[in-house]
Amino acid sequence: MSDRVIIFDTTLRDGEQSPGVALTVREKVEIAQRLQRLGVDVIEAGFPVSSSGDFEAVREIARTVSGPTIAALCRCEGQDIEAAVRALEPAAQARLHVFIATSPVHMEAKLKLKPEEVLQRIARFVREARQHVDDVEFSAEDATRSDRAFLLEAAQVAVEAGARTINIPDTVGYAMTDEFGELIRFMRAGLPAEVTISVHCHDDLGLAVANSLAGIAAGARQVEVAVNGIGERAGNAALEEVAVALAARRDFWAVHHALNLGEIYETSRLVSQLTGMVIQPNKAIVGDNAFRHESGIHQDGILKDPRTYEFLDARALGQGSRLVLGKHSGRHALRQRLDRLGLRYTAEDLKRMQETIKKRAEGKRPIDDDELYRIWESLHQEVVGGDHYGI
Repeated sequence: MSDRVIIFDTTLRDGEQSPGVALTVREKVEIAQRLQRLGVDVIEAGFPVSSSGDFEAVREIARTVSGPTIAALCRCEGQDIEAAVRALEPAAQARLHVFIATSPVHMEAKLKLKPEEVLQRIARFVREARQHVDDVEFSAEDATRSDRAFLLEAAQVAVEAGARTINIPDTVGYAMTDEFGELIRFMRAGLPAEVTISVHCHDDLGLAVANSLAGIAAGARQVEVAVNGIGERAGNAALEEVAVALAARRDFWAVHHALNLGEIYETSRLVSQLTGMVIQPNKAIVGDNAFRHESGIHQDGILKDPRTYEFLDARALGQGSRLVLGKHSGRHALRQRLDRLGLRYTAEDLKRMQETIKKRAEGKRPIDDDELYRIWESLHQEVVGGDHYGI
């Protein structure tokens, strides 16, 4: 089995389905170009049949972005495949991503189809897609609530019709981690070795990243993710969390991917800016607090050796460690900040300034450089002239 994990990014398709998000064609192209720099293997650019805007965006990304495979989503419907094929025409490497639901609730309540009718549609439309492109992915929507035997049969039918990748989505975030890993092992054992198994996990129970990693451990070699974890309802598995977990603990996972981790932070910020979806401060990897330290004990350790409280290299992820002056910070961080600003001080100054900082920080805000300078200046009788950071 290959130890290379394919990173399939669905920020522009599933991610844009986040309530309240609507990206323009220009914005989608800008994100796609950033994903290209990040080094993702597959960009799912959209669902062309769904709107003229989606069609235009997929076509423009296919025309302007080179390197990654450009994928378009389509149901097991002729009109969907036709629209996706036309949109992908300019792409150097194109993929048709064909899906249909396989769970009893979806087949009965939504599709109004019997299981054998679903299998017939899979065979027909995967074969039709394969006539247009070599790279076809089949997804069994709501796979984790499907009967396992039927799910495997559906996947086998898709492979026989020409699918090279079989995606097992946890569409509603239903699966438990061990359960999902077992499902992927079951599917891996029942499909040809040359077929790539993919995982696409939602975060309704907060398990999207954990389930995705469990799927990789069980044999999946493609993982479908979105920047900042955006997507339907509670979102998708977060690209940055999955990618950094695999890279930082390669000793455990024994797999690798091709992402340039130094581009993760800027990619995250661009997606947040263009979608309007704010990143929570304590978000892993890309949150404002991910590499910030306020506790005096932690600050002292970081100043002596960053490895004491950070096993991840913040600089390699496009960030840097930051020591916050606040209610819980200590003198080591204060001294470091004053030295960086070029401000002279005595032991008594440090004591008095720390007391002032702790009082002001009761207002639940950190002390920035400008406010620190004002605190420092208030301790001195003389008027400080010129560049106050160049003392």
